[in-house]
Order: sequence, then C-alpha cells, then structure tokens
Amino acid sequence: MQELEKQFHIKCVEGDVGKYVILCGDPGRCPSIAALFDDAKQIAYNREYNIFTGYLEGEKVTVCSTGIGGPSTAIAVEELHNLGAHTFIRTGTCGGIDIDVKSGDIVVATGAIRYEHTSMEYAPIEFPAVADLDVTIALRQASKALGKTTHVGVAQCKDSFYGQHSPQKSPVYYELQQKWESWKRLGVKCSEMESAALFVIASALHCRAGSCFHVIWNQEREAAGLDQDMSEDTSAAVQIAVEAMRSLIIADRK
Repeated sequence: MQELEKQFHIKCVEGDVGKYVILCGDPGRCPSIAALFDDAKQIAYNREYNIFTGYLEGEKVTVCSTGIGGPSTAIAVEELHNLGAHTFIRTGTCGGIDIDVKSGDIVVATGAIRYEHTSMEYAPIEFPAVADLDVTIALRQASKALGKTTHVGVAQCKDSFYGQHSPQKSPVYYELQQKWESWKRLGVKCSEMESAALFVIASALHCRAGSCFHVIWNQEREAAGLDQDMSEDTSAAVQIAVEAMRSLIIADRK
C-alpha cells in the first residue's frame, strides 16, 4: 500500500483534515476550540501548527493554529488547501483603532489593509484583501446571536507588533505614525496581523475566508482617557467562529 505524502509543515496527509477549517494563532488555543467539535482528535503538532479534526453537523472540520503573522498563516492555508480545505475562518485577537471599539467587543472583518508583505507574493497591491461575503454574514449573525457588541468593517494588518505599540522607537517612526493617523481617519476598526494574507491567498486559491476578533485593548481609547478594562477571554470569539462554520455547513448542504 502506497504511503500518503505528508504536507511539509503541518505534517498531515489526505483525509486528516476537513474541508472546513478554523484558524487561530496560538497553538494552546486549539484544544479548547476542538472541544466544541464532536469526536475531535489531535492529528499533528509541528512547529506552530497544532491540528485537531472532529465533526460539526456530521461534517469533518479542522482547527489549525498558525502562529503569528502572514508567512506562517500562508503556509498553513496552502497546505490545508492541498488536502482539500476550501473554507477558512480565522478567530483571534485584535487591538481596537476606532474609538467606539471597546475591550471585549467583537470585530468581524469585511476586508483588511495590506500593510504587510506576505500578500504581495500572491497579488499586486492594487488587489483588495476582501473577506468572503457568506462567511462574513455568518460571523456577524453568530456574534449578534451571542449578544456581543459587534463591529463590522476593515481591519489593519501589519508585520510588526511593536511597530504599532512603540512606533517612536523605530527609525521609520514618521511613516508608522502617519499611516496610523490615516487608519483612524478612514474608520478602520482594529489592528491584527494575519487577515490580509488570509484573504488574498484565499482569493488566489479560489477559497472562502473570513475573520472575527476579540478586542483586547484600544490604545486610542487609552490615549483619549476613556475607561476600558483589558479583556483576554477569547471564548466568545471562538464560539462565534464555530457557530458560523456550523451555519455555513448547513447552508452548503442546501
């Protein structure tokens, strides 16, 4: 019997993963996501890629961690797609930009600013990083059904975490600060590090992708002296992703 070839980074073979995949950054978050599946089992764990597969509504589904940033996300999506995955939902954390986005809220991304480089190796900069409409609607509906304050709009993606939080330390501080002011004036909801790459790669592979984020903090609210409490409980964002995926599976069957 011929041995199936494993994908180089995620160490999975055909049949290991579902067509529907939830992506998260932190490998430590995968077990709690998989616990919301039926009959979930760990399939592989290599580098930043912790992978569990189970079932929702009788359909095989997978959760895969990606680590931080576009490059490792791109590898996961490419290799999962090689094994048949076609629908991706990223659930993770973000920092608020829009002054109305508070700690503990949920942001559902309609698109992402490509202030990173990974997506440049898949499409020219003129091509937009846009989430799939059906996935976006499913995420918004799931968030509202859970009773969460839900913001729907554009996310900013970057390659440097500290370029956002300590721009004055960078030799190109002037560019970082000027661009940040632009994001504020454009009403961008939040900042994170993976969705621009995810959305563009999904377009290149003719897949579906969407993202929802738990807001940890909003540095603009802090700068304005507005009250906020740091919130690191991502369980609601995880539940939203799972319920959105469930609704997509049901809709696809119809």
